[in-house]
Amino acid sequence: MFRLYCKCSVYKNQISAVRFVVRRGKCSKISKLRVSELDSGYVPHKVEEEFGIADDYFKPPLQHAKPFTIVLPPPNITGTLHLGHALTATIEDVLTRWNRMQGIQTVWVPGFDHAGIATQVVVEKRLLKECQKTRHDLGREQFQRKVWEWKEQNAHIIGDQLRRLGVSLNWEREMFTMDEKRSIAVQEAFIKLFESGLIYRADHLVNWSCVLQSAISDIEVEHLSLDGPTHISVPGYEDSIEFGILTKFAYKIEDSDEELVVATTRPETMLGDVAVAVHPEDDRYSRYVGRHLWHPFRKEKIPVIRDDFVSKEFGTGAVKITPAHDHADFEAAKRHSLPSLQVIDETGRLNTECGQFKGLRRFEARKVIVEELSRLQLFRGTEDHAMIVPICSRSKDVVELLARPQWFVKCADMAARSVDEVKNGNLKITPKIFEKTWFDWLENIRDWCISRQLWWGHRIPAYLCYPSSDASSPTWIAAMSEDEAKKKASAKFGVDAEAIVAKRDEDVLDTWFSSALQPFAAFGWPEETKDLSKFYPLSLMETGHDILFFWVARMVMLGTQLTGKLPFNEILLHGIVCDAHGRKMSKSLGNVIAPEDVIRGVTLQEMENTSKASHSSGILSEEELKKSIRGQQKMFPQGIPECGSDALRFTLMSHNIKSHYINFDVNECYTNKLFCNKIWQATRFTNSWFTTISDAQDIKKAKFDDLLSMDRWILSRLSLMVSNTQQGLQNYDFHKCTTALKTFLYYDFCDIYLETTKRGLRLSNSPAASGHCWTLLTCLDVGLRTLAPFMPLLSRHLHQRLPLLIGEERLLDFPKDLNWRDESLEQDINDMMDVVIAIRRLKKILNVTAKHEPKVRIFTSLPSLGSYSETIMDLSACHEVNILGENLNMVSSDEIKDTVGRTTICLAVPEDIKRAIEIDFPKMEIKKEKLFRQLEKLRKMTCGSTYKMNASSEAQEVHSKKIAKIEEQISRIENIQKLSSS
Repeated sequence: MFRLYCKCSVYKNQISAVRFVVRRGKCSKISKLRVSELDSGYVPHKVEEEFGIADDYFKPPLQHAKPFTIVLPPPNITGTLHLGHALTATIEDVLTRWNRMQGIQTVWVPGFDHAGIATQVVVEKRLLKECQKTRHDLGREQFQRKVWEWKEQNAHIIGDQLRRLGVSLNWEREMFTMDEKRSIAVQEAFIKLFESGLIYRADHLVNWSCVLQSAISDIEVEHLSLDGPTHISVPGYEDSIEFGILTKFAYKIEDSDEELVVATTRPETMLGDVAVAVHPEDDRYSRYVGRHLWHPFRKEKIPVIRDDFVSKEFGTGAVKITPAHDHADFEAAKRHSLPSLQVIDETGRLNTECGQFKGLRRFEARKVIVEELSRLQLFRGTEDHAMIVPICSRSKDVVELLARPQWFVKCADMAARSVDEVKNGNLKITPKIFEKTWFDWLENIRDWCISRQLWWGHRIPAYLCYPSSDASSPTWIAAMSEDEAKKKASAKFGVDAEAIVAKRDEDVLDTWFSSALQPFAAFGWPEETKDLSKFYPLSLMETGHDILFFWVARMVMLGTQLTGKLPFNEILLHGIVCDAHGRKMSKSLGNVIAPEDVIRGVTLQEMENTSKASHSSGILSEEELKKSIRGQQKMFPQGIPECGSDALRFTLMSHNIKSHYINFDVNECYTNKLFCNKIWQATRFTNSWFTTISDAQDIKKAKFDDLLSMDRWILSRLSLMVSNTQQGLQNYDFHKCTTALKTFLYYDFCDIYLETTKRGLRLSNSPAASGHCWTLLTCLDVGLRTLAPFMPLLSRHLHQRLPLLIGEERLLDFPKDLNWRDESLEQDINDMMDVVIAIRRLKKILNVTAKHEPKVRIFTSLPSLGSYSETIMDLSACHEVNILGENLNMVSSDEIKDTVGRTTICLAVPEDIKRAIEIDFPKMEIKKEKLFRQLEKLRKMTCGSTYKMNASSEAQEVHSKKIAKIEEQISRIENIQKLSSS
């Protein structure tokens, strides 16, 4: 037990001190509560600075033995967080808080990924920009120190960003994929897989970046689709290189004047051709199968083979086979026992196998070889061709496929088990649509290349060992250290460990290898820790759908293989966050929005300064900087206003996260900040009236049946909101939760119910006032607890300032079903609100205001409507409302009517308005036609295909408001004409 005191000096306008005790997750009232006033309005940074992370408030006692465990997908230390990271963190925080509020122990592990290739590229760019040095100038050890400095700096920044989002991570469990514990796990995993025969070393084709001089993973390859001839800038070449061209050339048939014409998009690789393949059913070439062609530069014969992988429609129908530089050719060569001849080296130059062309850069060689083919009269022309060019996302180099000695993981058996787990229902994927992606990838999986030729990452724990007396048959040994490798090798070779030479592999492991161990490495694996037995497997894996294969599938494969258990039984995938126009966020487009810029607000100049800093550190090129600044000026001419973390979180959750793409609009975020202020003002209103009424009478827990109709209605709507939110959370339909919350708190509670209480609250001694007061408190208490997972900081700030009744306890759990639903009453209030809306519409059309003391007569056959005359009067701001039977439907000459269902509304028209209508009536049609012409012109302009892309958000907002205003003016004229004629 501990005591929490609210001292008078802390808050302005405090009436008296409040003292209460927190016991077992509930707050007990000790003395009669006097309420301190809230500030006049919601100011996000004040709330955020006061409490920071709100994970220690809405935390009831534990009620369940089974914990909720989850791991944050570790952000790369290459930069700062973007809105995609914010979406991930918010989804997981909502689920964590929801579980915690149900009395479940929650463990949410934070961490950071070393991001091998990405981090090395960023640090190298920075070194070159700031020091004009390469990593080779520094040496491996000093370069690694520089990267560690980068890691410390960026991990601190990312941690601060996450804290500003108000997430409730278990920071004491923070991990880094290259910290000591995770390094031990990575080495142990490699050794276990190696000794099980699942890791091997071989020459296979890999994605190769000639700029980085390293293999890269599939996720680091961007596929650029071309419709035809296109010039692409390639690093290291002054002039751009043309792609999208199909080049044709001839191979002469041995001992014949005939020729076989092939077509290729890469004529420079013809130096490595080892065969030409045709389709078995292609009658054009059947007579050539089994014969040989003469290679014009190698002066060797190559065979003509048949293989059904050949498309008869591609090019000439005859395909050159270059196994060392193409995946399909590599597989074809294995089927036909053909040799593999690599002609391009790691730097992108033609190697010693290329004779006269040796030393040429690959795309320079393309032109030279075509010219030489022309000289030999073998060139047969070109044609435009649609194609896909693989681009390295890190270096922007055109990816080369090279056969290199690399380490691979055998994936077939592990992938098959992972497929079966989903098919058997042991592993659930949400949304279900991604099951097909899962099956397609895993059923067609290739072995996983896990080695990278980098200096930053987990050094591969493998040693090439041999006896010092005989180096002819070395063997690879996986071990934690050189001494351990020598001991293992000594047993293999039958010599003393001192007689073994052991050389460690220079390469590092693919980042995804260490990331795949996160679910169990987070809890101490390979040691059998208490945490591992209690918190593993995870309750859920939540992440973006774009890394379903690269990360999630590999976690499942390695987790099942190394621990014997699925690392989790459920996968939740969310979409990719785009800008308001549906474009992917890119620094070069200037449409990247940092979470903290939305939270605290940022000026256009500050955004430009950030882009310039990225340029100074080498992250953005000069051209990308210019594009970025232009994009920012167009999208955010006034900068971004302060919205606060709660509004940002709520906005992110307002989208269907299961959609493929999620379009984020800052304007929506600002609207949700205003929603926060609405809740704030409702709490101020409630607290103020509680103070007044508690002075006049003891406010006791109300009996439901004694409450007035509007009290029971709002409690019915509260019950529906809780039910819908609970269901939305269970199904991961967070947008349905936010809709339910906003509908209740903004519209039902603030706009309707709160307005209906003012008449009764003014009679402070009345039962109605007491009932209203109890209902207001109940709605805010339950509403704020339901809102808490989505808006934790605002919810905490307001909830702990709600007054308590004598003997009441402050509940901190997530609300359960309230059973206050009354659908019949809700229908009555819906009918009543239809009438209120119709009256408001009539008043607006005619410009009838409070000074006219509006009077309304209502003719209706709805028996329930008669009891709501005062409520209708309050909500429609009328001076007088008379509800009459349906048979008295007589409209006087001084009234204008409107009909809603079974109800007719007659609004008395003030004399001055009536005279104005009579005078203006002939001119109305002329004015309406003029407005229609203006509207048509604006609509035509704003519906243009390039308008949304090119017009600034400020201009779009101006045009949108202008259109809405004109539409309202037209509607007003038409309604006056219609009502007057009736």
